[in-house]
Amino acid sequence: MIVALLIGREGSQGFPGKNIHPVLGKALMEYPLIAARDAKTIERIYVSTDSDKIKEIGRKYGVRIINRLAELCNSAALGENAFVHGYREIRKELEGEGESVELMVLLMCNSPTILGETIDEGVHVLQKNRDIDSAVTVSRYNMWSPLRARKIGQDGLLHPFVPFEVFGDPNTMNCDRDSQGDVWFADMGVSIVRPRCLDHMEDGLLPQKWMGQKIYPLNQWGGCDIDYRWQLPQVEYWIREYRPGKKE
Repeated sequence: MIVALLIGREGSQGFPGKNIHPVLGKALMEYPLIAARDAKTIERIYVSTDSDKIKEIGRKYGVRIINRLAELCNSAALGENAFVHGYREIRKELEGEGESVELMVLLMCNSPTILGETIDEGVHVLQKNRDIDSAVTVSRYNMWSPLRARKIGQDGLLHPFVPFEVFGDPNTMNCDRDSQGDVWFADMGVSIVRPRCLDHMEDGLLPQKWMGQKIYPLNQWGGCDIDYRWQLPQVEYWIREYRPGKKE
């Protein structure tokens, strides 16, 4: 069975209440729920949370609720641990029904930049290519090339975050954001993964180890997960562009 798992907790330090914050007339978390509902390949949707409000919104979409453990609901908890816990609960439930998990469609309440057809595309890729571990949405952000990254040193001044020599001959580099080629970031819209990725998280590629090692890119633009209020205009623009005139 292909199942979707949406995670989101009550607390947020950078943006309190972000998961249910209204965006263009809907709670932020409704957009990934709508995408999961619209995907033709998803057979069941789960929401893992400690929030009564998130549970209430989820039930409007007919989801099944997983009570997220208290130790997975603090600022130190990692999303990967919430995914593993939810997956294990789902696997146990399905085993009781004589079913098994074929693919996990992993979603986040604060990541609204995803569509049902994109999910279906990723599922079909994995069904046709058994050696691929996952399919994830990526967006191109050349302006955030690691070549441009800096850190503040003990002297209080800026220094390269990564030695320039890692990228090749520094004499060939310049300030053009496109000079080092396209830079793709996993934008957290969706991660469609095989169960083995969650069963053996330790084998996954950092930093999002749930994606495994062989990761297929689902190219889109402008995708991001919301951690701060100043990101809201970007996702509002994305939603207007991708979902013009769509009625939910």
